[in-house]
Amino acid sequence: MAISVIKTLCVACVPAPVTHLANMSMFSTGILVLTSPLHTLPLRIAPVLSSAAQVVERTLYVHLHPGLNLGAGGGQPRPVFIQPVVDLSSLITGLYSNAANVCGHLDVRVLLTNVRAQPNNASSPETGGTGVACNPFPSPQPLSHSPEVVLTDYALQDPGQSPLVAQCLQRYTGHCYVCTPGLASVLLHPQLQKLEEEVEEGQKDDWDSRSERMETYSEVVVGGTFDRLHGAHKTLLNISCLLANKRFLIGVCDQELLKKKVLKELIEPYALRVQRLQEFLQDVKPSLQYEIVPLSDPFGPSVIDAQLQCIVVSEETRRGGEAVNKKRLENGLPGLVLHEIQLLKDAHHTEMEEEKISSSSLRSRLLGTLLTDPKNKSHLPLVPYVIGLTGGSGSGKSSIAQQLEALGAVRIDSDQLGHETYRPGEVAYNRVLEEFGSGADLINEDKTINRRALGRKVFGNKERLKALTDIVWPEIALLVKERIQQAREEGKQVCVVDAAVLLEAGWTDIVHEVWVAVIPEEEAVSRITVRDGVSQEDAVRRLQSQWPNTQQVEQANVVLCTLWEPEITQKQVRKAWDLLQKRIQQSREGAKPPS
Repeated sequence: MAISVIKTLCVACVPAPVTHLANMSMFSTGILVLTSPLHTLPLRIAPVLSSAAQVVERTLYVHLHPGLNLGAGGGQPRPVFIQPVVDLSSLITGLYSNAANVCGHLDVRVLLTNVRAQPNNASSPETGGTGVACNPFPSPQPLSHSPEVVLTDYALQDPGQSPLVAQCLQRYTGHCYVCTPGLASVLLHPQLQKLEEEVEEGQKDDWDSRSERMETYSEVVVGGTFDRLHGAHKTLLNISCLLANKRFLIGVCDQELLKKKVLKELIEPYALRVQRLQEFLQDVKPSLQYEIVPLSDPFGPSVIDAQLQCIVVSEETRRGGEAVNKKRLENGLPGLVLHEIQLLKDAHHTEMEEEKISSSSLRSRLLGTLLTDPKNKSHLPLVPYVIGLTGGSGSGKSSIAQQLEALGAVRIDSDQLGHETYRPGEVAYNRVLEEFGSGADLINEDKTINRRALGRKVFGNKERLKALTDIVWPEIALLVKERIQQAREEGKQVCVVDAAVLLEAGWTDIVHEVWVAVIPEEEAVSRITVRDGVSQEDAVRRLQSQWPNTQQVEQANVVLCTLWEPEITQKQVRKAWDLLQKRIQQSREGAKPPS
């Protein structure tokens, strides 16, 4: 696809000469104005999005105006309302599906301010046969991210028209949306004539036959987790916005409904998910009344709100929609229209992931990646780079530490160092005996401390436990620092401190990054009972005495999970290690004085 770029100082200025894409910097936010007829747009979406991704790097808004003529004389074209037809719903689904495949890094948002059901007026060329000549933008609509560049698929008839078309496009966009003052123009010229010729007449007729108007409703409801908004969520939300004329009710899963989710520890906080929903919906269709509520059960207000008319479901959640209607009938309310949308296929899914685009797959891809930037640890030398690895009992952190050791890290086992602090003659040894007594029940025949007996003395007693940890933890930390210094003297590049109490003991100031291993509690209990020969009740009590996964993940820079086959864990660890090497290289290059 050829790309022509014209940049101006402001919307009203005369365009500057054409700039080649190779010499042009990327824009954070752009808006794509699609002008092709509805029946040809499905062919153009993938190449147009692919080209747009060469220009925009973060947020790409999509404005639909089939049939818009940017090159005709006779005045500046104006935005018009277009009808919510079935083709439009299919187009939105295809657009988000293609976006996930060809430009997954972009936050794509299809804008629907100019889509509204209108009386059956005569079609006109200006509306592409799908709308009526009204102005949906009495004033420019503000967006959460102001566009810095406007792009279009409009096909030039004459290359000499470029400056005129670019200026026309800028004015059109400025009439619709609040843009940055230095708005640039990018004309995408898809070479799709052959593709269009290949569309059989039957296919064209099929598209035309589905151009009937969609049934719309005053009030629409959907439910979901909406974790890390992705293309499937956006499809659901966009089509719901198409269907709704007045109010859109969104139930967001919280608390109890999250307990069985895969990698629930990585689900975004409820407040953040709501914030992102609000931002997206306000961009997409600001004329709607939005109501976002937490769901603590599968039904929420959908079974008691008499004003609702339609619930949007997928083939996967249709049974849930039917259950909602059953409850409504029991409550004396009419059933809701079930509007079913397609699931979006995930072209990048692995064997362990679902075939559809899903939040659980996205969360699994976060494993081993840097979730939060490490805090500034300028007091720590960059060599060796120290990883603090922690996790609850049964989480598999020690097996991860062994894998990191095999990749070249120096493993420092804090549990083993803990044993050393209890040796006769050590500082902690004497202080423990002073605090807890030196009776035969606490001292073994070889004069070492009976750690099981000591554990019984502090179990269930927070004050006594704190008295013990106040003695032992500082001594273990000193030994850890000694091992790190030894690794430094030996020229080692990376150390991993394997420490179950890393966070509780406050040892984060001696490591550059915190890595956390997580596992569902049910799996952890199963592993502990098999490994240690204890009852399920004892295993649960042990876990409850430790920091929960969610609290540990809040402190984590990197999260790993050993729930699946060992090969999958190995891939996670390898990914985490390779990304770590890049970070270490960058940090050391940044620390070098300029040459």
